[in-house]
Amino acid sequence: MNETQEKQITEEGLKKRVAAYCRVSTDEGNQLNSYKTQIAYYKSLISANPDWEMVAIYADEGLSGTQTRNRTQFNRMIRMCRRGRIDIILCKSISRFARNTVDCLIYVRELKSRGVTVIFEKENINTMAANSEFTLSLFASFAQAESESISRNITWGIEKSFREGKIRYRLEQTMGYRLGADGKPEIIEDEAVHVREIFKMFADGFSMGQIANHMTEKGVIRRCGSANWSRKNVEMILRNEKYVGRVIQQKTFTQDCLTHKRIRNTGQKPQYVYDHVHPAIIDEETFEKVRQEFARRSLEAEQKKAAISRRKDYTRYALNGLLVCPWCGANYRRTIWKSGNTRYGVWRCGNRLEGGKLRCAKSVSLKETELQKALYKAYTWKLKEKSESLRVTDGFTTDHTAIETMTFEKFLDTGIITKIDVYSKNELHVWFQDGMPKTMDCSEKS
Repeated sequence: MNETQEKQITEEGLKKRVAAYCRVSTDEGNQLNSYKTQIAYYKSLISANPDWEMVAIYADEGLSGTQTRNRTQFNRMIRMCRRGRIDIILCKSISRFARNTVDCLIYVRELKSRGVTVIFEKENINTMAANSEFTLSLFASFAQAESESISRNITWGIEKSFREGKIRYRLEQTMGYRLGADGKPEIIEDEAVHVREIFKMFADGFSMGQIANHMTEKGVIRRCGSANWSRKNVEMILRNEKYVGRVIQQKTFTQDCLTHKRIRNTGQKPQYVYDHVHPAIIDEETFEKVRQEFARRSLEAEQKKAAISRRKDYTRYALNGLLVCPWCGANYRRTIWKSGNTRYGVWRCGNRLEGGKLRCAKSVSLKETELQKALYKAYTWKLKEKSESLRVTDGFTTDHTAIETMTFEKFLDTGIITKIDVYSKNELHVWFQDGMPKTMDCSEKS
């Protein structure tokens, strides 16, 4: 720090409340020595200045500088500044304060607005100086670029170790394994027996929810210490390739060195698969059977979902193209009415729904159940009118005796009814494929 800066700080003649911020980026021995040295240095520097009063030394160790939210001491220091208890912050360099340019400038601007000076010794920057922001942004950009370069180098090194077959095991949450003295997984038989039971139950047709309940009832302790099992806990075990002696490297990766957000690798980067690299708890045949069972259940679920969606489309939306208001020309739309605790479907003119009587004054509302009854009657009449049976879509033949047993979805799917003009509840003009209309009554009394 030069004489000009000291003069600027002490010109009011009052003691300044001074804090220092230190940070090292790893917890290795040489960095920890640097960490202790920084603390000792700032204690000595602040104590030696008669115009300064030391508030505290804030120091984070073993944490990244690209984000501030995880730096406990940094955030504590900022809170003290917001409470007006710090006048000056000393920091060795911008890269110790923040390697993210945006964060650095945001915090410096806020502190400056509160009358707090930040002094970066290495760059010789005093944030209260007139040209400090331009210089600060320049150096902060350099610091961020350095972080990004370091991140790329680290990523390259990790991927190189993957290619060379150097496996990094993390087994803290992997039930059934622990890290042996040789650095490789070894089986914990007391836990492995539960893993085998989970795989067998799933292969035998039990759902993951049923398995979770079974494990909870047995009081099986998970790695986190809890005896409560969920469907997700079971799924994580069933999908873990480590149980068959396999390791997949780079299943996830850090997308951005500034946000540290990790995402699943779905092909953006190469994956490295190594088989038979440690003792297996589950044999290959069982693991493959479980994988196929997942695929079968997934397909079954998709088919059920599609069937439900089709049914909903038929009952809720198919009539949109059939029901027409002859008074304004708008299509009818389905809505829900409520009476007490009862909810039921009602079809109304689209213009009436959106704009009320000003858009369509003559249209009427039809209960869905009554509408279905009227359409069934119209369809039955059409079948009776014909001496021969009518062949409809989906490859089956029906007659008037079968109409009442048809689902409404199948009924609409025949395509025999092409249009319905809604004049009133007592007058529906139902149009058929042959172009001949039939007037039907849709009132509840009919």
